Amino acid sequence: MSQDESYEPDPRRWRALAVTLTAGFMSLLDVSIVNVALPSIQSGLGTSIAGAQWVVSGYALAFGLVLVTGGRLGDAFGRRRMFLIALSAFILTSVLAGASVNETMLVSARLLQGIAAGMLTPQNSGLIQELFRGAERGRAFGMFGATVGISTAMGPVLGGLIIAAFGAENGWRWVFYVNVPIGLVALVLAARLLPKAPRSTTPLRSRLDFVGMLLLGLTVLGVLYPLAQSEQGGLGRLWWLFPLAAAFGYAFVRWEKRMLSRQCSPVLDPRLYTETPGYATGASIGAIYFCGFAGIWLVLAMFFQQGLGFSPLESGLLVSPFALGSAVSAAVAGRLVPRFGRWLTVSGLCLVAVGLGAVAVLVPLVPQQTIGYAIAAPLLVAGLGGGLVIAPNTTLTLDRVPTRMAGVAGGALQTGQRLGTALGVAVLGTVFHAGITGPGENYPAALAYAMACSVAFTVAALLLAVIDARRHPHRRLSEKTPSVTATGPLE
Repeated sequence: MSQDESYEPDPRRWRALAVTLTAGFMSLLDVSIVNVALPSIQSGLGTSIAGAQWVVSGYALAFGLVLVTGGRLGDAFGRRRMFLIALSAFILTSVLAGASVNETMLVSARLLQGIAAGMLTPQNSGLIQELFRGAERGRAFGMFGATVGISTAMGPVLGGLIIAAFGAENGWRWVFYVNVPIGLVALVLAARLLPKAPRSTTPLRSRLDFVGMLLLGLTVLGVLYPLAQSEQGGLGRLWWLFPLAAAFGYAFVRWEKRMLSRQCSPVLDPRLYTETPGYATGASIGAIYFCGFAGIWLVLAMFFQQGLGFSPLESGLLVSPFALGSAVSAAVAGRLVPRFGRWLTVSGLCLVAVGLGAVAVLVPLVPQQTIGYAIAAPLLVAGLGGGLVIAPNTTLTLDRVPTRMAGVAGGALQTGQRLGTALGVAVLGTVFHAGITGPGENYPAALAYAMACSVAFTVAALLLAVIDARRHPHRRLSEKTPSVTATGPLE
């Protein structure tokens, strides 16, 4: 009897999903929430500018570095076990970050927190593959995709609220401490609700590809590290890491193909990209979209706080229309994917491009005191589009991935998004700084140029989505779970 014929829905699956998404929301929120807390960290802890930047970039670097490995560990040892271990580590490192007494301690805590988050996030997509089928899986992936988008958009708002509530000197500590009570509740509930995986008798060496993990880690590190250091001139100093990363990437692909030919388990099965319908295209759309999407929060925060002198809370509230729009559209997007498929992503990308393009046009034209009001509607439109991009794209990308590879597939998808985030932040940040270091420190023009770059990335993702929609106009969500053998084709 096949896995799908014997499948019986777990009556606790929706409650389990709510718990895992809550934990995932926390880990993804910490990518963006700390941006608005940097001035508080510098004043309260006395960190250097470079140290404060490492609080952000170190977390993002560690997060992106272990996503695929975290997914593979979940596939090999059980997603419940890895979820509980990673969530426990995330809670402990949040305490460590909040209690930091100097810059070194805080940066170290953020690196460890990023590793824990990178191990935690892929378990969400793996558990969805395991617990849901058909239309229910589309709804579940829609909720997961919405969590990814909303957590990124809500970071500046929640960060500003926390700092306003606890003060500029110690408010940054509560940005980390807030994870503790939420995480402990999620930990208790996850231990009760998540299904246990059967014990495997396969030796550890056969289940894990240690050489592949090392090669992939060096590849991702070679790309992410210079991008994470872009604010400190990393692209100029560390350019040589990019060709080195390409060499490690080539070695990684060759090694993974060799693992398949020897009937061993690779850390990242190449057939995900060559034989899984929609995976390669969806992963590319997600990575390109995040190049334009994630960087806008940094430049908007710098524009409002440095350029216009607003507080972190005011800065966060001014970008809240995007978050509200994302929340509304993402809430229904998961239900619409079975009907509209890839065209839903196309519609969302169009709205994002229009909304951010309007921001680029309006900012240099309107008086500075009314900019916040002028861009509220365009940001709302862009947010409505954003909710139609991330959730449906995640659903379409992961829907036909075999369950036994669900964790690593989710990790690889998130890795692409982290790489896109790092590239987008570097490009948009560089363009923005070029605008404000010119004659007259023209902040509105600098923001307009950065928004135009974001629109360019969004249009690139849009073109790829249109090509995919035209090529596969009748693709629908699968009712079955694809299977894969060690050497056989994906079904």
